[in-house]
Amino acid sequence: MLWTPKIRLVTVLCSIVFVIGTALQNYVVIDLGLIEASMRLKGADTDGAPGYLSALRLVGNVFIVGNALGLLVWFRWRWLFWPVLAFNVGQAFGVFVVPFEVHRAAIGEHGWPGVLPSLVTDGGAVILSIVLIVAYVRSRRLTRTGDPVPL
Repeated sequence: MLWTPKIRLVTVLCSIVFVIGTALQNYVVIDLGLIEASMRLKGADTDGAPGYLSALRLVGNVFIVGNALGLLVWFRWRWLFWPVLAFNVGQAFGVFVVPFEVHRAAIGEHGWPGVLPSLVTDGGAVILSIVLIVAYVRSRRLTRTGDPVPL
């Protein structure tokens, strides 16, 4: 898919927000105390909290890098479409993958701002994924050569 100016701008702006939001979630909101609190809410043993925190941060770092890849869309490289879409679809699943107890613990520790980065990044990734899929389908359906279609 060729990147239209509007899709390119939306993707880059969303990627900036998602990098910042994921970094905030990964290093400001989530800490060992929050993980232990979420495990207690779930009724689980807190001995595994450090390992769970490490795994959660590793996944967060992968999404920070993946969202940063979206910044390169500015250069109109066609090959970026599928990796950018894949990372955004993956991030959109964060709503379902992260246990609800983590969000409850974040609200308990930080108030509503504790879940704001996650809501913005995961919810925004849902919207951006839909926008990218619609743009791709329109560009393939309406043109035979795959030229960009103005949205």
